[in-house]
Amino acid sequence: MRPQGLRSVAYLRLNRRAVQPIVYRGEEGLDALRPAWNGLLHRSAFDTIFLTWEWQATWWDLLGRGDLWLLAWRDADGALVGLAPLFLTDDGGKRTFSLVGCREVSDYLDLIIARGHEAAVYDSFLTWLAGPDAPAWDVLDLCNLPETSLTYRQLVEMARARGYQAEATVEDVCPIIPLPSSWDDYLASLDKHQRHEIRRKLRRIEQEARPRWYIVEPSHDLQAEMDAFIALHQRSRREKGEFMNEPMQRFFRSMAQVMQEAGWLFLSFMEVNGIKAASMLCFDYNDAILVYNSGYDPEAYSSLSPGIVLLARCIEYAIRQGRRAFDFLQGNESYKYRFGGRDFRFMRPDISAQGCTPE
Repeated sequence: MRPQGLRSVAYLRLNRRAVQPIVYRGEEGLDALRPAWNGLLHRSAFDTIFLTWEWQATWWDLLGRGDLWLLAWRDADGALVGLAPLFLTDDGGKRTFSLVGCREVSDYLDLIIARGHEAAVYDSFLTWLAGPDAPAWDVLDLCNLPETSLTYRQLVEMARARGYQAEATVEDVCPIIPLPSSWDDYLASLDKHQRHEIRRKLRRIEQEARPRWYIVEPSHDLQAEMDAFIALHQRSRREKGEFMNEPMQRFFRSMAQVMQEAGWLFLSFMEVNGIKAASMLCFDYNDAILVYNSGYDPEAYSSLSPGIVLLARCIEYAIRQGRRAFDFLQGNESYKYRFGGRDFRFMRPDISAQGCTPE
């Protein structure tokens, strides 16, 4: 039994064997860790869909490259208290450890650690990186850490104390709308011009066309709906068309299927006179709606602003469902702020093996 009054971190440090990582190589590790993965995520300080087993496994299967390294920490009772999902790549002789998901499509990432166990896991992680069991590496690249994460602060400080070169920079922002209890309260929170524009666009589309907003349900043909989403995404603008190449299409289709099966997919469309004019692919997770991607046809009823109307309907839906936040995810596009978004930062620590003190 843990002595009365000692914090869990101290207990773990006194029981070094309890915090030595168990190392899994390859996809077998994903299978072995699956039963406890999401439970640990729910006990961590930042529970996000991009760190769920479902997301991480799908990303690795379709977009992963290099070598998969999964480090797991358990306490003296055998409970999982930490996960470092990593992959190792060698680009031109520079061997880089990155977080699984650290490429284009995962907006929030981090080490997954039960609250109160962060310091012990960080300490053990750094010891492993400097020890003989770790492969040769040059850089630890931890992208998309939320500003509330202890990793970019505490792990960076601990790395510097061991002689590593370590820096953390602001990588990007995502605007988030804290949602009130009613649609009227939300509109009242906006400036007068934006409030007027939303109401005007909602009225106009109803007066001049036959709009239909709908959410894709499990009974619908998801792959047909994804065909429509991808087509709208590609039509939106040139950069989106280039992004949505064949490998990315495969990822989006598989990811949507996995998210729907987990109950987290929120895919919606705005039809105008029977034509799909706009779409939003969102997630409904952890009491928030996350806007993952969108598409619209610039030639289909653009004068009626179907994309803006769709966004307004999705925010209204989130409020009526009692969600706490509407998260636009990464990117500082101006429309996000017009709808009430407030910046939340992402950090990116880079830790170089040069100068580290071997254990």
